[in-house]
Amino acid sequence: MSLPQRIPVLVTLPFPGPLDYAPPGGAVPPPGTFVDVPLGPRRVTGVVWDGAGEGIVAAAKLRPIALVHDWPAMTAKARRFLDWMAGYTMAPPGMVLRHFANAANNDAAAPVTGYAPTGRQPDRVTPARKAVLELLAAEGALAPAAILAATGVTSGVLRGLVDGGALRPVALAAPPAPRPDPDFALPALSEGQAAVAGELTAAVGAGGYRAFLLDGVTGSGKTEVYLEAIATALRSGRQALVLLPEIALTAGLLERFAARFGVAPAVWHSDLTPAARRRVWRGVAAGAVGLVIGARSALFLPFADLGVIIVDEEHDQGFKQDDGVAYHGRDMAVVRATIEDCPIVLASATPSLETLANVEAGRYRRLVLPERHGGAMLPEVQIVDMRANAPERGNFLSPVLTRAMAECLARGEQSLLFLNRRGYAPLTLCRHCGHRIECPNCTAWLVEHRNRRQLECHHCGHIVPKPHACPECGEEDSLVACGPGVERIDEEVANILPQARRLILASDTLGGPLALAAAFDAIAAREVDVVIGTQIVAKGHHFPFLTLVGVVDADLGLDGGDLRAGERIFQLTTQVVGRAGRGERPGRALIQSFDPEAGVIRAIARNDRDGFVAAEQAARKRHGLPPYGRLVAIILSGPDQGEVMTIGRHLARTAPRDIEGFDVLGPAPAPLSLLRGRHRVRLLVRAPRRLNVQAVLRPWLDAAPVPGRVRMQVDVDPYHFM
Repeated sequence: MSLPQRIPVLVTLPFPGPLDYAPPGGAVPPPGTFVDVPLGPRRVTGVVWDGAGEGIVAAAKLRPIALVHDWPAMTAKARRFLDWMAGYTMAPPGMVLRHFANAANNDAAAPVTGYAPTGRQPDRVTPARKAVLELLAAEGALAPAAILAATGVTSGVLRGLVDGGALRPVALAAPPAPRPDPDFALPALSEGQAAVAGELTAAVGAGGYRAFLLDGVTGSGKTEVYLEAIATALRSGRQALVLLPEIALTAGLLERFAARFGVAPAVWHSDLTPAARRRVWRGVAAGAVGLVIGARSALFLPFADLGVIIVDEEHDQGFKQDDGVAYHGRDMAVVRATIEDCPIVLASATPSLETLANVEAGRYRRLVLPERHGGAMLPEVQIVDMRANAPERGNFLSPVLTRAMAECLARGEQSLLFLNRRGYAPLTLCRHCGHRIECPNCTAWLVEHRNRRQLECHHCGHIVPKPHACPECGEEDSLVACGPGVERIDEEVANILPQARRLILASDTLGGPLALAAAFDAIAAREVDVVIGTQIVAKGHHFPFLTLVGVVDADLGLDGGDLRAGERIFQLTTQVVGRAGRGERPGRALIQSFDPEAGVIRAIARNDRDGFVAAEQAARKRHGLPPYGRLVAIILSGPDQGEVMTIGRHLARTAPRDIEGFDVLGPAPAPLSLLRGRHRVRLLVRAPRRLNVQAVLRPWLDAAPVPGRVRMQVDVDPYHFM
């Protein structure tokens, strides 16, 4: 059998497919092997791909593969998943490969050096040296730290034994990761939980793809139920993946997982150290890591044998990635479960309309937990009409809410104030000339962070010190903060309840998962009286003494034309209200609104999820909007505003005209028309649900004259419209 003369390699660059290379010296690497290949004057990482190569370049002119990595190979199922994802998102496959390669891009860890006895006695045997030799004779080779800790000797003793020939350095194998024990602590489930868990465990035990919606009110014990599905996968030697919309949720879940399985699961997110990423990635590929909990990037880990995927808070828009390859982590998790042939569980107290549409169509099985676990009651919800209960001038908390907080504090209970806006104020205005301080790189105001004495753009990260005078007119002491952020609410609480211990929870006030875990521990230990937080506090946390939730601005986000605005507000507000009264004490929620008659506000007050969903579904069906129609956003960006708009108009003129229901809206400047110094124009494609929209878009967009300085991003199923 003749060896292949050309090998297709998919590289992590935006090419439409694999490039051909000559085999390296030695054995021919099989598909899935990670390699380095020459490309122009540099070397890039790639993966040997399936097929025979494109055959454009003559075999004699092909450059050979430069390096074959010893990383675990990308499985055939993972390669199928990549191809599917690239086709659906209309992203170059090499850009999708980056998600896999970024995780894989690690060499084997340097071996740990230990010491073992040679059998030779040192010239002089002191008590310290004798203690070391007796320890190693009994235990075998050990790392230096372990030897020092066990004997209490100094490192100089070890050096003397090595120099004298009594010890020799040896490479120690890394200790295996502890395996979760599915029977470590069996839970006491309610009758309803046990019935739902039984159906999930049966599906995981049987194997094969099935999709479930685990639909339970806040506090109903959804986590305990899906932990049983994970336990079933672990008993059969298979792996489990739990996806979360944000890192903040891992802190509390790690403790619950450890209590159930005896060890904490492996964690995967962007804040891991390179050593931790290497350890998890290789452990997953070898099958040694049985349980992973992580952000959406964990979807690209090299699982050896997936037994179940859990998507917790499946409705959360944090699963949607807008930059680079635009994809939704929940939807891609369903695709990966299909390819891996394993069950998937989507868990939520406020399921997305997309998931509910799949339930209606019979593609997903719905399992319901209608009551809170342990007899706890859902909180009483009251709408505070801010027109009739106006705060004092310059304040943002109504008298109704501040009285409730004072009463809560007097009872020794905790309050939570929710405002999904970081910083002190979203706008800084000159009272003399009216100038608003904007970001020079984006169509956005700079947000004041008073604790840091800075103004910051939350889109590009531009930061400047807060000026003493207006940059436009030069008037000193004329700059005023307009509107509230969580820092300003914290200041107001300090004035109203000076004795209350306060804590701000926002992504930019706490430095990573460990700090978040410490903050949540402080709340659980009742070291905090009032929590002021953004959406980071809205879901997944259980604080038994938190009995009052105040939503500072329930109307935030209702205006702006986002088709999912109402759904997002209902989900987020319902989730944050659900933090109250999860223990033995009853809970209460006060929702401040200047538009209490709005449909979404009334639905939240009545806890009428079904009514809200029915109204949203009817409106979406009437207008052919997702999930009953298709949307695709096309975003053009470049340094020259006129050039970008010209290309946008060309696209609109050349759009397909002969497909029923296929419409192109725009071009129009994006709401963020300037982002990171680039001008942005959007077109929006609306199409019927049944249409293979990618097949229509490809020839149209491929023919567009887009120069290299202009970027075109395609977002199939967009969630954000900025």
